[in-house]
Amino acid sequence: MTVLPDDGLELAAAFPDVSHEQWQGLVAGVLRKSGKDVEGAAAEEALSTALEDGLRTRPLYTAHDTAPDPGYPGFAPFVRAGRAEGNTVGGWDVRQRHAAADGDAVLADLENGVTSVWLVVGEGGIPVPSLGRVLDGVYLDLAPVVLDAGPDVEAAATELLRLYAERGVAKEAARGALGADPLGHEARTGQGYGFGAVAALARRCAEEYPGLRALTVDALPYHEAGGSAAQELGCSLATAVTYLRELTAAGLSAEQAFGQVEFRYAATADQFLTIAKLRAARRLWARVAQVCGVPAAGAQLQHAVTSPVMMSRRDPWVNMLRTTIATLAAGAGGADAVTVLPFDDALGLPDAFARRIARNTSTILIEESHLSRVIDPAGGSWYVERLTDELAHAGWEFFQWIEGLGGQAAALRSQRLGQELAETWRARSAKLAKRREPVTGVSEFPFLAERPVERRPAPATPSGGLPRVRRDEAFEALRARSDAHLAATGARPRVFLATIGPAAAHTARATFASNLFQAGGLEPVTAGTFEESGATEVCLCSSDALYAEQAQEEAERLRSVGAAHVFLAGRPGQYPGVDSYVFAGCDAVAVLSAALDRMGVS
Repeated sequence: MTVLPDDGLELAAAFPDVSHEQWQGLVAGVLRKSGKDVEGAAAEEALSTALEDGLRTRPLYTAHDTAPDPGYPGFAPFVRAGRAEGNTVGGWDVRQRHAAADGDAVLADLENGVTSVWLVVGEGGIPVPSLGRVLDGVYLDLAPVVLDAGPDVEAAATELLRLYAERGVAKEAARGALGADPLGHEARTGQGYGFGAVAALARRCAEEYPGLRALTVDALPYHEAGGSAAQELGCSLATAVTYLRELTAAGLSAEQAFGQVEFRYAATADQFLTIAKLRAARRLWARVAQVCGVPAAGAQLQHAVTSPVMMSRRDPWVNMLRTTIATLAAGAGGADAVTVLPFDDALGLPDAFARRIARNTSTILIEESHLSRVIDPAGGSWYVERLTDELAHAGWEFFQWIEGLGGQAAALRSQRLGQELAETWRARSAKLAKRREPVTGVSEFPFLAERPVERRPAPATPSGGLPRVRRDEAFEALRARSDAHLAATGARPRVFLATIGPAAAHTARATFASNLFQAGGLEPVTAGTFEESGATEVCLCSSDALYAEQAQEEAERLRSVGAAHVFLAGRPGQYPGVDSYVFAGCDAVAVLSAALDRMGVS
């Protein structure tokens, strides 16, 4: 908010007001210089960016881009925060995930900035009988414990509650979540488990343990299956509504039922979309509470986890940048707890260094950047408020679609939900393949000579339900083929870059081609001649003017000395002797896969 000085001086007063139409005219003039002849709203649309769920990010937002009043922090519709104080008192809960029975690692985290632990218990995690050993030395009245035990939730919860009693932790001092999520487990494995024990745990928590929540609505299975932000919201809402029906049918009041549910969402490196998603999630849950007649119970408790989908296996150090942006977005979006996955999470069990970097990411943002000292720092931004509103509507529409199928369980079992998520992922995969969504270190700026980062294998994750996808998977498959060829022959498949003309004419396209071929594990060769390179394929690199003069001649010469396939770096044209083209927006995965096929690299 701008506060005017006492004399009322406005620095902008000397400048004439500019209308939106005038701005569009200026945009059209700039676009005209780049060859796009568009006017008015079409000029603005040309600068817009398409998002998933039919949303678009426009280049300019003004006070005319209205959105519903987000209210105040701690009050319905809870868009700005679930609590009046937000995270200003001590920052968000720094929650570290552990899937191995390593009590030393748990203690090291809690002694160095982590404020709660998220334990994977049961199959693929910590054995239930080992829970006490893993938590040995942990002050259970100070450090909240969150369980993720799948069908072993009853046994794991019973063991945790026994530990509370054994170690003298008062029931009102216990904090955390038991993590029951039957539908989330079914989404992961295709196998559900009964709700009877879950309802009993919820009743016990509601009556005896005010700081414990029995259920977790985990939206990560839908995010990891390729779902969009709105689909993630819709699935979480449909799951939570199912749980509300089950809990109230088991005898809990509506207020008690709402108090037994925690939500888990993915935080991605798209910071504004993540901020808007968390704000929209709170608004949607508040709407459900309003419809159920308990609006004051609609404050959503949120746990944000940095996205596993965005984590790369090649050049994993870049994951530190991705998780930093995601953590910033989660904090700015008002998440109550944030888990930063270690940068080597996709490679196996994280080492001590990776865990330290992960926990310090939140510590630096809280203690040094003071991100948590402002409640809802993005609130009031015309862009963020509009995106929040649009995403809330898209999420509610997807929730209604699921309800129309009979609810979350029916949508999962009918395969309809999986088909919708797969369709969304297919569209995104096309963008990834064309590098419209670049992955640094993988599809852009790859480093073929990097030393692989090796980690101990992580326990096998539950499977059998929705697939788990990663942004790097298509390029990772190409690189794996190249690695196998290197191991078998001692050399990577190669492409010779034939530059034409002076450096000023060919450097840009040679650099582009080198970057593209390395993304598929093909080693670009620029030194010496084609005959000396050991390559069977070649890529011409130069300017359009020199292509017109020399491309045909150079292609014929290279074929005469053994080139089996000739690429040209540039837009497709009529150049005799050229077999295919590489250019910005081409299907890089298809081009690179075909090249490896021709070279016999399997």
